[in-house]
Amino acid sequence: MKIQFYLLSILAGVAVAFQTGVNSQLRTDTNNPVLTALISFLVGTVALIILYFAFFRQTPTFPLGYSFSWWKFTGGLLGVLYVTGVVIAAPRIGAANALAFIVAGQFVAAIIIDHYGWMNLPVTSISIYRVVGIALLLAGVYLIQKK
Repeated sequence: MKIQFYLLSILAGVAVAFQTGVNSQLRTDTNNPVLTALISFLVGTVALIILYFAFFRQTPTFPLGYSFSWWKFTGGLLGVLYVTGVVIAAPRIGAANALAFIVAGQFVAAIIIDHYGWMNLPVTSISIYRVVGIALLLAGVYLIQKK
């Protein structure tokens, strides 16, 4: 069983929920969603630098002649879209609503990514079970945003 990966995923979800509130409050202080995202990423970058050198204690190296595909650098850009979007949306619609719609978008995109195996991820075809699961999640999003 892959219990540690399930637990890590739950922990990441908890972190995202708290990150939503923390960044939303920082946006109140800065009065600027882009500056808020910049501060968030700067702090995260410093933490990652410390983490990398604390655990690996080496200069990053890549195999000789290795080249990166341009699209592999878009992860940071997608993170900017996520953090900035949350910072703008959460103060207006609440953390639960913002995250519910984000999760809905994640699952719809994930089921398509899995179906085609994009980005070299394992292929898992769309099935009736997955479609019903997504429909139930979307129903949950609808219920979460109702007052």
